[in-house]
Amino acid sequence: MTRRRTGRAQAWAELLRVSALFSVPGDALAGAAAAGVRPGRGTLCAIGASLCLYEAGMALNDWADRAEDAAERPHRPLPSGRIAPSAALAASAALTAAGLALASRVGRPPLAVATALAATVWAYDLGLKHTPAGPGAMATARALDLLLGATASTGGNRGPHHRALHALPSAALLGAHTYAVTAVSRHETQGGSTRTPLAALAVTLAVAGAASGEVLRGRPATTVSTPSGPPAPAPHPHPALPSGRTLPSTPPLPPSRPLPSRPPRPSRRSVPSRGLGSLLALAYARTPATLLLHAALNPSAALTERAVGGGIRATIPLQAALAARAGAPGTALALLGLVPAARALARKVSPT
Repeated sequence: MTRRRTGRAQAWAELLRVSALFSVPGDALAGAAAAGVRPGRGTLCAIGASLCLYEAGMALNDWADRAEDAAERPHRPLPSGRIAPSAALAASAALTAAGLALASRVGRPPLAVATALAATVWAYDLGLKHTPAGPGAMATARALDLLLGATASTGGNRGPHHRALHALPSAALLGAHTYAVTAVSRHETQGGSTRTPLAALAVTLAVAGAASGEVLRGRPATTVSTPSGPPAPAPHPHPALPSGRTLPSTPPLPPSRPLPSRPPRPSRRSVPSRGLGSLLALAYARTPATLLLHAALNPSAALTERAVGGGIRATIPLQAALAARAGAPGTALALLGLVPAARALARKVSPT
C-alpha cells in the first residue's frame, strides 16, 4: 500500500512538474518590487493564485497532448496509465477555480488579471501550443503573472493601481525570456533546430543587459519661490510731519526670483545596488547560455531538452535581477535562495 501511494505521488509530481514550481513565486515578488511596494497579504494571495494556475496549465497540457505523448513520451503519467486523463482534466479545472478564488480575495483588478491569465493558459494548452502563436501566448501568460503580483501587491480595490503600471517593463523582459524558452521547447522531442537556440541565446543576452540597468523613481523636482499673491500697492509718500518735513518714500523691492531647483533625490528603495543587479543578470545569462550554445552546435533532442530545462531554471535569477533593478535587493537575495532547491528537485523530477 505504501509503495502504491508513493508511486501515485511520483506520478502526480511528474504530471504537475513540481520542480518548476520554484520559478513561480518570483513573478509576484518581482511584480511587487517593480510596483514599488513591499510584499504583503496581496502578494501572498498572488503567489497562491499563480501556483494554482501554473499547475492547472501543467495538468491541462498533458491532457491535451496525451495522444502525442503516447507516441513520443510513453513514460509520461497519462500514456503510461498511472493517472487517468479524466483525473488530470478535473485537477486542471479545480486548480483554475482555486487560483481565481485566491485572486478575488484581493480585489477586482487582480481577479481581472488572473482571469486573463487563466484564459491564456487554457487557450495555449487547448489550441495555440502547436501554432506559431504558441510562444507568444506563453510569454503573455508569464508577463500577466508578474502583473498579477504587481496589481495584488498594490492593494486590490484599495490600492493605487497606477503604480502597477511601473511593472510593465519587467513584465516585458520576463515575457521575452519565456518566449525564447518556449520557442526552443517546440523542438525538444525531435531536435533538429540550430537557428532557434541561437536566437534564444541572443534574446537571453539582450534581456540580461536590460535587467542589469537601474530603475530610478525619484521625487519630481520642485522650485522654491516666493508665494504668489495680489500685487503690492504702489509706494506713496508719508504725510507731512508737524515740522513741515516729509519722510522719503520706501523704494520698491526688486522682483523675487525663484531659487534654483535642486536635482531630485531618489528614495532609498528606488536605488538598487548596481553590483548586485549586474551579478544577478550575469547569473541569469550564464545559466542557459552554454546549454543553448550546445543545442545549436548539436541540435539533438537530448541537448535541446537540457537547454529548455536551463531556461526554466534561469527564470529565478532573472526574477531576482528584476527585483534588484527595481530597488528591492532583499527580495532579490531571497529569490536566490530558491535556486538550490530547484536544482535539487530537478534531479528527481524533470521540469520539462
